Amino acid sequence: MAPQETPQNGSPLADIFDEDETERAFLQSKPTCFLIIGKPGTGKATLAKKISMAWKSVYVEATELIEEQMRSETEIGLKMQELLFQGLSVPEELVIKLIVDKINTATVAHLGYVLCGFPSLTEEHLKINEQIDLIKNLPLTPDIIINIKCPDYDLNQRLSGLKQDPATGHVYQREQWDPIILEQNKKKKKQGTEDQAEEEEEEQEEEEGEDTAVSKEILENLVRRPEDFPENIDSKVKLYKNTVLRPLEDLMMDHDPQYRFELDGNKKADELFVSVLSRLEFLGVRTGAPVIKLQAAEEEEVQDIEDAEELFRTIASIQLIAPRYRWRRSRWARACPVALKEGNIKMGVTEFSVSFLDKMYVLSSEDALKIFISNPRPFLLPPMPFPPCKVVVFGPPFSGKTTLCNLIAAKYNGKVT
Repeated sequence: MAPQETPQNGSPLADIFDEDETERAFLQSKPTCFLIIGKPGTGKATLAKKISMAWKSVYVEATELIEEQMRSETEIGLKMQELLFQGLSVPEELVIKLIVDKINTATVAHLGYVLCGFPSLTEEHLKINEQIDLIKNLPLTPDIIINIKCPDYDLNQRLSGLKQDPATGHVYQREQWDPIILEQNKKKKKQGTEDQAEEEEEEQEEEEGEDTAVSKEILENLVRRPEDFPENIDSKVKLYKNTVLRPLEDLMMDHDPQYRFELDGNKKADELFVSVLSRLEFLGVRTGAPVIKLQAAEEEEVQDIEDAEELFRTIASIQLIAPRYRWRRSRWARACPVALKEGNIKMGVTEFSVSFLDKMYVLSSEDALKIFISNPRPFLLPPMPFPPCKVVVFGPPFSGKTTLCNLIAAKYNGKVT
């Protein structure tokens, strides 16, 4: 048996784990980014939403971004809303700009993204190869590429069975509206409840009766969308094969084989998500680390606490992620990390207390809170926490104040104001 190596401090039982070094490595690491591709209608958006929720990443998809802009009533959102009201489509140039701007946000730089629905089948603004080059040249390139495969016939059968409720916009699958399939499911439920107690049977029958009444009202209004007609589905799949498939295959081949997944599109969304989750856990892909606002319950609202010791004792037990796992103090103590990075020393307010990883931070204002929550990494990287040093140079006119200030700033990497 080989002799055990002794750490540098001379003790073979010493813990060589450096917490500060590990935290610094995480702050400097690249967040996990996903790209989901596949034929139209294979369930890319559904899987992307599940991954973004589980991995704490930002969901990036054209339709979602358009709706977000219109809800927030921004200038771009109002412009797109006006186009849609006129029966026109949103220009592809504007959609690509929304996607790129979203990926370049501070939140994505911290948590990563899950991108789907891109590249686009239309080539009004950029050709397919140009769209793929855009993906390759993003500041944060995809780490995981997921390709959902589904035979053309199976995809056509599934999409042609979709119907939509015009009032809510919700889309229902064939299993949810086809009377034959609904009757078969009822028979299976009745067979499965024969061994249960009579009381449970009665309660279940009442719930089924209510659900059936609601579903009947909805089913009467369901309509089939034009894009779900079989001939339209075939034409869209054909367009995908002729324009997008080959460039995407080249993109997959150039990617690391360990981090490119090929999934069976015939499986349900939950099954696809479980298979992706198991592979990501096996590869040790790290999830995002969002900032948690430490806000007590309404009946236990915490007022502003002046004493630092009492403040940390109070907020250390708020919103614990596990029993007996209390938040720890950081090296910033009560100083605001955002203000300190800007060269000011400001004490935080209890109302703006947050936790990141396993430590507590107290921000000084609501604006600082928003900035820190979007991306805390720039404010925590070394040499921070570093107390600012401000030098005032004064004297009579033409005595060389400006020259001296510039020399001091150049020597100590400072800023002249």
